[in-house]
Amino acid sequence: MELDFERCYRAVDSRDQRFDGWFCTAVTSTGIYCRPSCPAMTPKRENVSFYPSAAAAQRAGFRACKRCRPDAAPGSPEWDVRADLVGRAMRLIGDGIVDREGVPGLAGRLGYTERHLNRLLTAELGAGPLALARAQRAQTARILIETTDLGLAEIAFAAGFGSVRQFNDTIQEVYAQAPSGLRERRPVALGEAGTINLRLAYRSPLHAPALLDFLETRALPGVEKREGNTYGRGLTLPHGSATVSLTPADRWVSATLRLSDVRDLAPAVARCRRLFDLDADPEAVDATLGEDPALAAMVRAEPGVRVPRSVDGFEMTVRAIVGQQVSVSGARTTVTRMIRPFLRAGELVGFPSAAQVADLPDSAFGMPVARRETIRHLADAVADGKVDLDPGADREETLARLTDIPGIGLWTAGYVAMRAIGDPDVFLPTDLAVRRGARALGLPDQVKTLSAYAEGWRPWRSYALVRLWRAA
Repeated sequence: MELDFERCYRAVDSRDQRFDGWFCTAVTSTGIYCRPSCPAMTPKRENVSFYPSAAAAQRAGFRACKRCRPDAAPGSPEWDVRADLVGRAMRLIGDGIVDREGVPGLAGRLGYTERHLNRLLTAELGAGPLALARAQRAQTARILIETTDLGLAEIAFAAGFGSVRQFNDTIQEVYAQAPSGLRERRPVALGEAGTINLRLAYRSPLHAPALLDFLETRALPGVEKREGNTYGRGLTLPHGSATVSLTPADRWVSATLRLSDVRDLAPAVARCRRLFDLDADPEAVDATLGEDPALAAMVRAEPGVRVPRSVDGFEMTVRAIVGQQVSVSGARTTVTRMIRPFLRAGELVGFPSAAQVADLPDSAFGMPVARRETIRHLADAVADGKVDLDPGADREETLARLTDIPGIGLWTAGYVAMRAIGDPDVFLPTDLAVRRGARALGLPDQVKTLSAYAEGWRPWRSYALVRLWRAA
């Protein structure tokens, strides 16, 4: 990926936080790499080079800055938005696929050879899938070292390293310290046993009330809840269950994770970031939407509105199916009744798997037969691997397979594309609340005319959709 030197250097010289996650700054005179907003003195031009990823900087022999923690920067919004092979691969790597299934597993999920995948990622990011996964392992290990009392050998395998020696060598190379040295620098007060506290960085601004209000209105009792400024929910992860509490703050979201298996730290973080849309570029979104006179006042009053996404594509698709032509509260009640056999009093649990839903008796559904059968067909297709709702899914292929299922139409598929698969440019002109919101803002509310008008909001129509819902 070509990086314009002058533009990057100006961002570094002004310590512009908007560019954190877009690239890394490597300083040849010190051998370290930083995020663009690092508060240290701006290095001389002749001592600077730029890399599109932390993995590329590490591959070139640079170690992470201890002051600005470049590995803790927000993810690049490019990988959050792009639907091509590289974007899909980056989302899957973030979810820990390489650690669990290796590069062959990643390539198999994407439908390409390992060689082709390595060539594309190296061309775009300066590093192949193994190096990218290694950079993520190092960050996961640092978090565990600094926030838990786990033994260092346990942390090595929990973070995805193949051996303690590999773990020690990587930490020394990336952070210029042995793992024991990082542990000496950690805060004295740790959370309760089994709890990990960390900060999830984002690009400002973030309109937290919009996110929390949206999620609270649709919260499933026993799965998720809101208490004040904190949203909590249960998670079903590759190695076990977990709960998370997310509290938005200035420049980051405070996350408290309770994991049954610490190997799930990386996928848990990736799913929380996806749920709150933390890798978005709100200034780019608001700049486009703010040019429309009908939305300009709302954008000024509420900058940084995000698209609430999901931690589980299957869960979101079931909720979309149930929500067809019923109220939000009615859909929430129906889904809660359906999953009641899996709930536990006083605890938050993750949504049941596709296989578990497929095995439910007819009496558990409490909905029209046609809708029940749609959910059964979906559950069977996901359990069999015929429908992929993971973050690295091919959007067009997934939507085509979804609409092949009887009972899933364009509205449901579009809703899933926006919230489960992360498409930033979905518009639902037939949605009644969208049309009410359009009418409230003085926009056309007929399906064809509203759809044509929304073309001016590309490529951020999903974000416009959320604003229309708020206006309704």
